[in-house]
Amino acid sequence: MPAADTVLIAARVRTLDPARPEARAVAVLGGGIVAVGEESDVCRDWRGPDTEVIDLGGATLTPGLTDAHSHPVWGIEMATGTDLSAVRDLDQLRAVLRTAARSKGWVVGHGLDHNAFGGRPVDRALVEEALDGAPAFLRLYDGHSALVNGAALAAAGITGPRAFAQRSEIVCDPEGRPTGHLIEHAAMALVSALVPKPSATERRAGLVSLLSDMAATGLTGAHVMDMGDGDVPALLSAVEYEGHLPLRLNLAPWCMPGADDDALDELIELQRLTGRDWQVGGVKFFMDGTVEGGTAWLEHADCHGQGTEAFWPDPEAYARAVRALDAAGVRTATHAIGDAAVRHVLDTVEAIGVRARMRHRIEHIETVPDDQLERFAELGVIASMQPPHTAYTRADHTDEWSKRLGEERAARAWRCRDLREAGAVLALGSDWPIADFDARQVLVTARSPLGAASAGRALTGLMALEGMTSHAALAAGEEGVAGRIAPGFRADLTAFALDPVTAGPDELAEAPIVLTMSGGRITHR
Repeated sequence: MPAADTVLIAARVRTLDPARPEARAVAVLGGGIVAVGEESDVCRDWRGPDTEVIDLGGATLTPGLTDAHSHPVWGIEMATGTDLSAVRDLDQLRAVLRTAARSKGWVVGHGLDHNAFGGRPVDRALVEEALDGAPAFLRLYDGHSALVNGAALAAAGITGPRAFAQRSEIVCDPEGRPTGHLIEHAAMALVSALVPKPSATERRAGLVSLLSDMAATGLTGAHVMDMGDGDVPALLSAVEYEGHLPLRLNLAPWCMPGADDDALDELIELQRLTGRDWQVGGVKFFMDGTVEGGTAWLEHADCHGQGTEAFWPDPEAYARAVRALDAAGVRTATHAIGDAAVRHVLDTVEAIGVRARMRHRIEHIETVPDDQLERFAELGVIASMQPPHTAYTRADHTDEWSKRLGEERAARAWRCRDLREAGAVLALGSDWPIADFDARQVLVTARSPLGAASAGRALTGLMALEGMTSHAALAAGEEGVAGRIAPGFRADLTAFALDPVTAGPDELAEAPIVLTMSGGRITHR
């Protein structure tokens, strides 16, 4: 019997393996787990002269945490410029913009909260004076909308409304004047294409630094819900040529409205791409946008009379694309925030039949009625949710998200516990850079939801941990190799200074991560 590369000893090992729920030691060899058991047994059978024995002291070892919804590559571009996430009102916004750094003459910002406008329409007139003529591109926190000023509109040649193949809008006033509010990807791209971008060298360095910071919060992997502009495989290959990725990445390129058979064939072919610690594994769709932007697809209009249209102008075209990918064995993830969007995705999967079980997932699910909860388990559709999003709402429903939906729909927000109790697989993530990537914050907000979700029932500590381990593995089709601590499984491991299942949320939020291991490599210590 060969000796292990590493033996980890902990006060408690939460394996999430029904065959052996707890242990004290784990042996790792060649990137995989070869033994789980008591310290004396594992050391006797697997310790050799070159084995590194790591005593984690009073730590609790769990399966490696996975962020089930993140944008670590595209997010480097999204999160460039001035961080506006702390801005709370228009006076503060203007003050920040007056002194904001310029990048090749542009003012670029991100993370701007819709609530900072105090209920007023998003309009460039509110910030023009503070920008002193410099073109500006300011992403709102949801990532689906932006505020640009007159100089930026002129640079992009935008003088009025335009038609798009997908749900997208250049917002204009009654006289046809662009207000500077750009909603959804196609409209935003008209200006974002002109904004200075990080260089290839800066992107490589930024990605490695970001993933290392993520590993320090206990993350060993991430489900990446985009593939950038198509150059991401080359970027990841360049990083791996020089070293290692600190996290294992599973990428899902986008399928947008208008995709024909050739485009679907290309998406199917992309599934072959892989590296040492990354792979393309699925396709990402959008069935709607965001509540705050008025583009969530709702069964009844929001308080502004918006939200009754799908992101795909022809929802049946979306269903045909999902069926084509399913027939090719490709997994899909669909952004669906509003109740009508969630229902349409469930209907689409139901029409495919039993073969579609556990191959398709819905992202976000911010409001869903009672009659749809049990369908997730019945159809084998995975729920993927981001508890940190609740921080943008308020318990008294005075925030923009809640006001747009109204009391009834806001009261059924982020129904994580209801979905779990209905038998659904529930994967948890951050949606970075929309929210903080710290895995501990995902676990904490799942257990003590903020804002509009505060009236809902929180997840238990075990449910939250499962959401970032065993259920995240199910969401990626990796339940046979990841998400548990068991022989034959990949050595993705996270060691907390305390027990993340029993510790209080306040303790967990500040808990040191003692060690993170991805595929047998220590990525944080």
